[in-house]
Amino acid sequence: MDTRRMKHGKARRKSKKGWLLFLVLMIAGLWWVSTEVLPNREHTDPEWLGKYEKPIFSDGKLLEGSAIGQGESLKLPLPVIQQVIDDTILYEEETQSVIITTPRKLVLLKTDEKTGQINNKPVELRFAPEKQDEVIYLPADLLTELYGVEVHEDDGSGAVLLMTPGEQVNHVTVKESSKKDFTVALREEGSIHAPILQDMKSGTKLRILGEQEEWYYVQLYNGYTGFVKKASTVEGGSRQVPELEQALSPGKEKWKSKKVNLTWEAVYQVAPKPASIGELPGVNVVSPTWFSLIDGEGNVKSKADPAYVKWAHNQGMQVWGLFSNSFEPDLTTEALSSFDKRMTTILQMLHYAELYDLDGINIDYENVYTKDGPNLTQFMRELRPLASEYGLVVSIDVTPKSTSEMWSAFLDRRALAPVVDYLILMAYDEHWAASPVSGSVASLPWVEASVNRILQEDGVDPDQMILGIPLYTRVWSETKVDGKTKVKSKAIGMKKAKEIIETYKLTPEFSADTGQNYVEYKEGDVLNRIWLEDAVSLQSRVDLAKSLGLAGVATWTRSFASAEAWDVLKQIIE
Repeated sequence: MDTRRMKHGKARRKSKKGWLLFLVLMIAGLWWVSTEVLPNREHTDPEWLGKYEKPIFSDGKLLEGSAIGQGESLKLPLPVIQQVIDDTILYEEETQSVIITTPRKLVLLKTDEKTGQINNKPVELRFAPEKQDEVIYLPADLLTELYGVEVHEDDGSGAVLLMTPGEQVNHVTVKESSKKDFTVALREEGSIHAPILQDMKSGTKLRILGEQEEWYYVQLYNGYTGFVKKASTVEGGSRQVPELEQALSPGKEKWKSKKVNLTWEAVYQVAPKPASIGELPGVNVVSPTWFSLIDGEGNVKSKADPAYVKWAHNQGMQVWGLFSNSFEPDLTTEALSSFDKRMTTILQMLHYAELYDLDGINIDYENVYTKDGPNLTQFMRELRPLASEYGLVVSIDVTPKSTSEMWSAFLDRRALAPVVDYLILMAYDEHWAASPVSGSVASLPWVEASVNRILQEDGVDPDQMILGIPLYTRVWSETKVDGKTKVKSKAIGMKKAKEIIETYKLTPEFSADTGQNYVEYKEGDVLNRIWLEDAVSLQSRVDLAKSLGLAGVATWTRSFASAEAWDVLKQIIE
């Protein structure tokens, strides 16, 4: 009897253990099926929901900040606009002004004012810019007009989607189904086990942002981004956001398919008499140094000569008046420091351009503090649209790239190129007047390297660059003092160099290292050395400009040239 009870008890315990094991396995199986086989039906909200009242997206990415207003009165925060649309938009705290520049328009807006300016003329805005919590907000409709940006606003979520010109937009739509209340899940991750962000009905339009195996990464027009199974969608078409037409400026249009052969006319105390200049075969632009900055308020001094303009036009040449900063760094700092001062300079230059019938303006800023570089670029941005209204060609002189603060570092060539018609590279002064060693003013390898560096590093189009060529050289006089070589130099033109060669009966020898002819002669204990600028060196530069597809050449300065110079230089236009 006891034995039977013991056996029966053991059997019951074994049976309980079996059922317990079965139950555990069944629960584990159900858990595995629910987590690994069945899709997750849990719903969740995007992290941004509730953080921003009107979140802003670009290319599927959530941006920092919120829009304000709605519908026609929608406004976007300036930091977002600068990040996505135009990082050159400037806010001037002192005057509470927003300055926007495009190739054809200079826009001045003031916070809380519906009257603004476009190209220095008053315009009435539908909605004023405003400032909230130290953030500037601009009307979205103005940005659409100026830049062609598309703005999509969702009434439900408040999300604002920005699409910029040229942006490619590819769509799919949720497939149709005969099932009642059919939906497709938008999930947080590319897995059926990820939480659902939204149940999407048939026909819902989705923008494709990426792909992950059998999943699309998409965005709805309510701002939600997530993953949808490719099999649950059908092709929805694609399009490109239209780009605004980018026509050449009126001034540049005149030079379409033509090369520039410019020579600068250095004007000092006495203006050159046109009758004494003689023929300049092949020259199609003269740039007299007539205009200069005279104070920190931006006022301009003029030495312009209407007789010279008439002479040049009669010769079939354009006149691009040169405006310089007088090479005064402190004046430059002050004159570039505000919109009003920059506009003083710009409006005076435009007045002179109209008064003297100029065809262009050539900007020559040298000896500038590096900190003033951004303001110089802004000056050019503001000049260009106004100059375009006058049909003027706008060019700026730049130096080869170097670490020199006052000579090179202040020039942002990459930023300047889009806001001018031409960059003129002053490819000379490789060895400058006070150089501690003798050498070429512009050896061919140095010139070629200088050009290519800007083309490659700064993305400048060759047909926007004009190669500056020296018509001068330097006589380097070397003496030995206490075993060391002391050097001094004197600049001379091509005609003077020929006189020296004839006087001292010198025979130029070609220097392969510099791509130039070279002479030297002694005067007592002084060794004089000259790397010549002549037909040989000019030919090599013209050939370089042609081989690189540059827009032309510019020579400093006309009075230094010999007659043979013009015959070589005119090949650039042939």
